[in-house]
Amino acid sequence: MTTPALKNNFLPPGLVSNLQQVLASRKPAAGSEDDAVSSKPDKNDDDSAQPSSSGDEPVDANASKPIILVTNSDGIESPGLSYLVEALVREGIYNVHVVVPQSDKSTSGHSLSMKETVEVASAEVNGAVAYEVSGTPVDCVSLALSGALFTWSKPVLVISGINKGSSCGHHMFYSSVVAGAREALINGVPSISISLNWKKDGSEESDFKDAVAVCLPIVNAAMRDIEKEVFPKGFSFDIEVPTSPSANKGFKVTKRSLWKSTLCWQAVSSTRSQAAARFGGGQPALGLNFAQLSRDASAAGAARRLSTQKKNIEVVESVGAAGKSDFKRTVKYFRVEMLDKEHQEEDEDLDFRALENGFVTVTPYSASVHLDSETQAPAVDWISSALLCEQ
Repeated sequence: MTTPALKNNFLPPGLVSNLQQVLASRKPAAGSEDDAVSSKPDKNDDDSAQPSSSGDEPVDANASKPIILVTNSDGIESPGLSYLVEALVREGIYNVHVVVPQSDKSTSGHSLSMKETVEVASAEVNGAVAYEVSGTPVDCVSLALSGALFTWSKPVLVISGINKGSSCGHHMFYSSVVAGAREALINGVPSISISLNWKKDGSEESDFKDAVAVCLPIVNAAMRDIEKEVFPKGFSFDIEVPTSPSANKGFKVTKRSLWKSTLCWQAVSSTRSQAAARFGGGQPALGLNFAQLSRDASAAGAARRLSTQKKNIEVVESVGAAGKSDFKRTVKYFRVEMLDKEHQEEDEDLDFRALENGFVTVTPYSASVHLDSETQAPAVDWISSALLCEQ
């Protein structure tokens, strides 16, 4: 028998029954007049009563704790991310949120996915509220700080890492792990980037766990001093951990060097699927056709896009200029690798030199292009005092 109050409601009977049960469970207990009179929610009520800007953000039981946002460049499967988040959650004093790329976006620099739709999916990362994004680390940080994904828009601290490979010297311009921290800095949020000086033939996955143990005191000091408002404003810190984290020689405040790798381009065969996959997402034929058609459209000066439902692909139809014969094109394929090279800079306070000597380097930088020693002094002073407090 349908309840009179819902008689004319066209909702399915099953849903009506569920609604009735929910409403009944929210009625005040009998004999509690204070509860029956008051219609205001208790301050201790679950935060899930508050609306989420994303509509489906997981219920957060740690809303009263300071928020740390974690991103990285190596993607959702990175062991550096896993160990870092696990340690932060285990501390029990932080509300840890994670927004990371779905796949490896190393060396993508400070790139933003303009004119593209970015997919965001919930993920499981060691007990943190986590999402994976089909974009770059800069996309991840920008989205998280926008207020569109979370109910908050400004965490206490952003940590980018732990990256597999150093970001010293000119690598900071290629490095997307540094870019993630820099994006936070640009938006006025304190940030830290962390990289492990990974060596292909000498490093192990457990080194990431040791790197977390080394860097956690700096994170704790930063969170403490940000809340005390003594953390240097307008700065981010790049932490580089040596190849053997547990055997490090201590922390060292360093300067950004001019160290860089040699970019080595090599021609590869057209039959190598890796080159084609970069265009077509693992579909060589589609990638090659798409790339060639795009060049045709650019050369002809006109192109229009057509949608086809047949194979769920995008076809580019090229319209050649009138009176011009087709040009026979030659297609070549290349791949680039970064090769280390010897550097002559001998200053022991440079980031790459101190890192090679076994120190954990801490290099402050700002959003300003010009950073002299006087401007840098507050950041250097904070690092020194933070390390003394933790020791």
